[in-house]
Amino acid sequence: MAQEIERKFLVEGQGFKQQAYACSHIQQGYIGTKPGRTVRIRVRDDKAYLTIKGPAGEAGLSRYEFETEIAVSDAHDLLCLCEPGLIDKHRYLVKSPDGRHTWEVDEFHGDNDGLVMAEIELASEDDTFEKPDFIGKEVTGDRRYYNGHLRANPYKLWAKG
Repeated sequence: MAQEIERKFLVEGQGFKQQAYACSHIQQGYIGTKPGRTVRIRVRDDKAYLTIKGPAGEAGLSRYEFETEIAVSDAHDLLCLCEPGLIDKHRYLVKSPDGRHTWEVDEFHGDNDGLVMAEIELASEDDTFEKPDFIGKEVTGDRRYYNGHLRANPYKLWAKG
């Protein structure tokens, strides 16, 4: 069973853009977002994926993840079947200061405009890592920052509260 282990952080400033070695545009929707499982359709530039995620562990660090590539035309058709509230973002890839990890920095648009988050995938829950200078408060396990939650409860509605 594939296990996804990641930590999430808010991003401070725009310095990550100068440090990024790649950037892609992502649009994603959710066919199902029941507690403990999500079914996601993602179009990332010229590729598309179907992803199924299981429940997160108590600390929010790890969960089951299945992902497979699908035809972009199929993904666009499936996006029309998704629950309301598509996620639109640009993803920047930044190497950690020690070069051991890659940070994925998501700059959200639309109803989640103004939110910038970074996540790092780890080999184990106790894996150590170096933080770039743009990394702010940790939000791992805070379900408000899950993309499936942002779809239904966009940042623009709760950022000011």
